[in-house]
Amino acid sequence: MTKSELIAQIADKSKSSKTMAGETLDTLLDIIKSELAAGSKLALTGFGTFSVSERSARTGRNPQTGTEIKIAACKVAKFKPGKALKDAVK
Repeated sequence: MTKSELIAQIADKSKSSKTMAGETLDTLLDIIKSELAAGSKLALTGFGTFSVSERSARTGRNPQTGTEIKIAACKVAKFKPGKALKDAVK
């Protein structure tokens, strides 16, 4: 499913325009991004939890040459599905 298909389904199920559904989806995604950028956790009961995890620096290998390279420490976004989502997928 693409973003435009998701917007069409949101508009259909909420009986609103595609423009309004698109703005709503964009607002939701912006809120999730800003919360994660601030280092906060965002939990949607029944759906899942978005959080930020830190990866430490490590040594890797260049797959083309086999030489060792240093991979810098970074922060990554994580998603842990909730029980209701896990059960729906089963």
